[in-house]
Amino acid sequence: MSLKSLMVAASAACILVACSGPGAMTTKGTPEYGTFGFDTAGMDRSVAAGDDFFTFANGAWVKSTKIPDDKSSWNTFSVLAEKSDARVKDLITHARENKDRDAARVADFYVAIMDEAAIEARGLAPLKPELDRIAGLSDRAAVSSYMGSVMRADVDPLNATNYYTDRPLGLWVAQDLDDPERYMPYLMQGGLGMPDRDYYLDPAPRFATLRTQYQTHVAAMLKLAGMDNAEARAARVLALETRLARSHWSQLDTGDVIKANNTWARADFAAKAPGMDWNAYFQSAGLNGASAVKVWQPEAITGLAALVGSEPMETWKDYLAFHAIDRGAPLLSKAFVDPHFSFHGTALSGTPQQAERWKRAIAMTNVALGDAVGRMYVEKYFPPEAKAEVERMVVNIKAALAKRIEALTWMTPATKAEAQEKLKAMRVGVGYPDKWRDYSAVSVRADDAFGNVERANMAEYQRQLAKLRQPVDRGEWFMVPQEVNALFAPSQNSIIFPAAILEPTFFDPNADSAVNYGAIGGVIGHEITHGFDNLGSQFDSHGRLRDWWTPADKAQFTRATDMLAAQFDDYKPFEDANVNGRLTLGENIADSAGLQAAYDAWKLSLNGKEAPVIDGFTGDQRFFLGWAQNYRSAFREAALRNRLLTDVHAPGPYRAQTVRNLDAWYEAFDVKPGQKLYLDKAQRVPVW
Repeated sequence: MSLKSLMVAASAACILVACSGPGAMTTKGTPEYGTFGFDTAGMDRSVAAGDDFFTFANGAWVKSTKIPDDKSSWNTFSVLAEKSDARVKDLITHARENKDRDAARVADFYVAIMDEAAIEARGLAPLKPELDRIAGLSDRAAVSSYMGSVMRADVDPLNATNYYTDRPLGLWVAQDLDDPERYMPYLMQGGLGMPDRDYYLDPAPRFATLRTQYQTHVAAMLKLAGMDNAEARAARVLALETRLARSHWSQLDTGDVIKANNTWARADFAAKAPGMDWNAYFQSAGLNGASAVKVWQPEAITGLAALVGSEPMETWKDYLAFHAIDRGAPLLSKAFVDPHFSFHGTALSGTPQQAERWKRAIAMTNVALGDAVGRMYVEKYFPPEAKAEVERMVVNIKAALAKRIEALTWMTPATKAEAQEKLKAMRVGVGYPDKWRDYSAVSVRADDAFGNVERANMAEYQRQLAKLRQPVDRGEWFMVPQEVNALFAPSQNSIIFPAAILEPTFFDPNADSAVNYGAIGGVIGHEITHGFDNLGSQFDSHGRLRDWWTPADKAQFTRATDMLAAQFDDYKPFEDANVNGRLTLGENIADSAGLQAAYDAWKLSLNGKEAPVIDGFTGDQRFFLGWAQNYRSAFREAALRNRLLTDVHAPGPYRAQTVRNLDAWYEAFDVKPGQKLYLDKAQRVPVW
């Protein structure tokens, strides 16, 4: 389809569904925030927008906000997550009234976790069979077999935040990067009890302290399980994990999809990663039928195997026992729960207090039976009108991005054609999936919290393995409706917006359309643009890893993204720690270009008319304030430092400042040279 045809189709769609225009400025009801969808009381107008737009828009909110004791940070996403959890709690409380098997399964799962007295009475008993099995491991083949049996499908390096698994290896079942019409198993590095290799290897005092705290935690958990010489065992566990960490890839390397696209035949493993009994491993992992496996971080796989071959059996048994205890601790008695939180919650993230039990139960239920909960959620809380309005915005923003692509002066027609084809083919899911997941294979008992979680994890693992024998499902969702998030899936060329994020402040049907386009429109533009960021731009319209760029166009794109990376490198939350512009580059590209596309779409929706002034704010000002309100956030120091090291997203205050790359923001707030956020036009980086 030509650009002209695409724009005509988009315009026709707007006519058919009455796209938001100037008439939409009159709200249908009272917005949840302020008079037009933005909380003006949360602003700090003593700060100039051009010096610090985040504080200008949100400074009073930051000053008056206390991070809840059970949180390591607090932001707009947290507010909606709390809202979603409260709704889910109400739904589960009344689940049995549905007379639906899945609803009853959800209720039993939740009730079992809430039965603290029964869990206390069992103590360590639920974990005893696994600990006995570990104690009986006698050789490398047995260790390899055990590692395969505990592998779970819980890793996605293309979308994960704080990506890591404490199991020796993780499995990701996804479309083949080279052939998106088939599934492949991907093996991922794992085995660490702390979030990243730097926690083991960085000599800075903060990490040295955490290592000491971790060793103490390991010893405490082993001692609780009745193991003798716990301190010596803990020292061996930390030493082993440190050796593992030396072979791990960094967060930046893990995000390099070209580097990570390694296919090993099954026969290659014994030669390329000696030390493990790979036949025993794959047999117990259920991967015996896989003739080839994608190996995301080869050095980490090789490093693990070498250590299996060289480290004493007793060290491996101590290590495996600790991780079994630590994984199971949240579902054991209080004696295990409290020290587990003390390290993982307080030491690592600075969170003073554990969440109430019902919140923890909701979180576990959402993981185990997410679609069953989600079906109830959307029936009650996600009206068809909200879905339709967001889908209208998607049409407009895609059309705006298409127009921007066509207008690029630095891109050749051949590359533009590929980009337009990819944009046209991009699938967008709003609210909930077309097909709900089947949980009939999950056995749930109202008196077996530990067993329920184990069986749900295994059922999900088996579901993932079964995909290897099935055709690709391009309609698969990778989130649940009650999740406050959104994602782009490169191999599917698809975007998902769960129902729970389509709430104020991100989206309010009663808010001014400028605010909605700045808020949820910016998020929509962000996810669409992920298809064209430094990662997504390596995939074509079918989701195949393929270079569709001319060398000259790629060089221009790289120059722009280098500028954006440098821009974010300059942000320093602490004297000794800055935002990593390379680690966060994909998200920053998506923010900058996505916000620009949302702005253009909002302008197109006005049909050439001027937006009215509301409460003294112009339409352009309301648009940018809507964006800034998305990223209200406050952090505990430990959590923010962790995020700087491991999260591909820049902290919220710096995401709010991405407005400095849009010309319209300068005009809207009369930003002048000399102000702290001011950039010369040549330094502004919209990318697309």
